[in-house]
Amino acid sequence: MSRDISPPPAKRRQTAARASQPVAVQTLTVPEPLPLLETNSVRVFSWNINGITPFLQKSITSFFSASKPPNTQSIAHPASLRGFLQRHRWPSILFLQEVKIALKDMKTQNAVQAAINSYLPSERDSGTKGPRYEAHFVLPNDPYNARGLRGSGKVYGVCSILRTDLRERFKVCMRSVGWDKEGRISVVELHSSSSKLAIFNMYAVNGTDNPYRDPKTGTVSGTRHDRKLEMHHKLMQECLELQHDGWDVLLGGDMNVAPDHRDGHPNLRTFPNQHVLNRADFHKKLLTKKKCTFEGLGGVDVWRKMHGEERRYTYYSRSREWGTSCDRVDYFIACKGLWERGMIKAYGIMDSEAERGPSDHCPIWVDVSHDPAEGTIVDD
Repeated sequence: MSRDISPPPAKRRQTAARASQPVAVQTLTVPEPLPLLETNSVRVFSWNINGITPFLQKSITSFFSASKPPNTQSIAHPASLRGFLQRHRWPSILFLQEVKIALKDMKTQNAVQAAINSYLPSERDSGTKGPRYEAHFVLPNDPYNARGLRGSGKVYGVCSILRTDLRERFKVCMRSVGWDKEGRISVVELHSSSSKLAIFNMYAVNGTDNPYRDPKTGTVSGTRHDRKLEMHHKLMQECLELQHDGWDVLLGGDMNVAPDHRDGHPNLRTFPNQHVLNRADFHKKLLTKKKCTFEGLGGVDVWRKMHGEERRYTYYSRSREWGTSCDRVDYFIACKGLWERGMIKAYGIMDSEAERGPSDHCPIWVDVSHDPAEGTIVDD
């Protein structure tokens, strides 16, 4: 079966032909305002921030103003974690990917905790203070595959930021998965009397021809492409086991693959062919379930289900003019039961230069109900 595949973001070829392609018009629109959060729902934001450092500097507003196409006035929001949470109505959960924090760097981890709870001037002036948050990190612990620049260990890594008042409604469990040593997966388990919801904070492997080494011995055991395929399989198994135990599953984050031709502009990459195989495997393991077989998670690409043929993107190269080279590689995948019971309430992509900020990805968000009584059957 022939399928296209988007390139790994940093590997998209710099050609004059592509540089001259027209801007994807729909990416220049201002994101719609966030709707009010429904009762008994949680709002989850996800954002690949491409490094935590800008969010911990004291004065960065001018340094990280977005590059502006001719005749536009787009300026990046200040890189403030607390400001992000306030601007987006204090979401229940914020997933960050590619935080680039070393495992033993407690100073930076503590600085993130302080940043999400340091009251903004607007909060102090108004006397109305927003909620408190807690940060949970899953960081690389693989000396052979996640060394970082000059062995610093500052590479990959995810951070899950939760409102502390979630613990008033749920039994909250934070965990990683044993087969991930690169800091790519954090799992938030929300358990109440009426529901069990496991939400995965994902930073998927970027498939390349670079070697992948055994985390224990350092022996080369394949390529990063091979590890990407292995991650698809292990993730599928993890989710199926949770579903068997009565959990609903929601995956969110940077999947490092665009699902189909509608999710790349000006087009998706088909060379080298291994990217085609990676994408086919992603569909087989996580998005498609064959009839009369038990293979695959059978997950639902929530954006595509809710927005049909609409083309919106989440990755925008900072080396290109806004909208000339972009992909939808960040999204949420819901287990089929969660979708069919109507538990997914709303979904959005914050695709603007302002929201991209110092990153090369834009934030996404989803509202999911945790009360089965509120769900409605959705035709698939």
